[in-house]
Amino acid sequence: MERDVEYLKDKAKDIRRTIVRMIYQAKSGHIGGSLSSVEILVTLYYRILRIDPKNPDWPDRDRFILSKGHSVEGYYAILADLGFIDREELETYCKFNSRLTGHPTVKIPGVEANTGSLGHGLSIGVGMALAGKVDNRDYKVYVLMGDGEQAEGSIWEAGMSASHYRLDNLVGIVDRNRLQIGGPTESVMSLEDLSDKWKAFGWSVIEVNGHDIKELINVFENTPITRNKPTLIIAHTIKGRGVSFIENKAEWHHKVPTEEEFARIMEELA
Repeated sequence: MERDVEYLKDKAKDIRRTIVRMIYQAKSGHIGGSLSSVEILVTLYYRILRIDPKNPDWPDRDRFILSKGHSVEGYYAILADLGFIDREELETYCKFNSRLTGHPTVKIPGVEANTGSLGHGLSIGVGMALAGKVDNRDYKVYVLMGDGEQAEGSIWEAGMSASHYRLDNLVGIVDRNRLQIGGPTESVMSLEDLSDKWKAFGWSVIEVNGHDIKELINVFENTPITRNKPTLIIAHTIKGRGVSFIENKAEWHHKVPTEEEFARIMEELA
């Protein structure tokens, strides 16, 4: 079923509430980057990806890799909402013996790769995309990266390989919220001109508003941008999106709201 933009907007708000509740109950989690990537995940999972929760290992499924694995809460929330796992399991997030750890693992149906060590997801995606070409399958591989993650050298090795093998079935996405745990990305390790860098590595690059679902649908539905080239989408986002006192605050990269803050957040997201 093709979901319209208003449905996806409502879903994004619902996923944000779930993210905050999970982190508050677990007393652990990466709230800022999880909130910034919600529209990207929602657009992919409810509109774009060819997947089947009843058959998560379907050979012709599209693949999604959360390379910025620390921002896992929205990922889990969506997998539960779609039926890959039971909703009740979200209550176990980051608790003893839970499958839902602070980074994704393949023990969870729907998760394609263990991630969390930053810089590795794109390399895995290159392998999956290359396998699809070799096996003559028409699935696509989507990899969501952080912008701070762009400082990892393995990202650029993978980028070079993807271009070399003409992997136009590979779509990289950068959650460009301009903040990482140590502060602004441009202070920690400057990235700009990020678009030109990816173009120099042989990718087709497009920049979008990462919170504009209509814009995201349009770009996702029109990949590859260029035949025989991988696509890189720079999604400009706001860290902590949706919560007034969290937005654009580096200290909320990994922080748990107090009881009072939780109540305020839930009121803002109502």
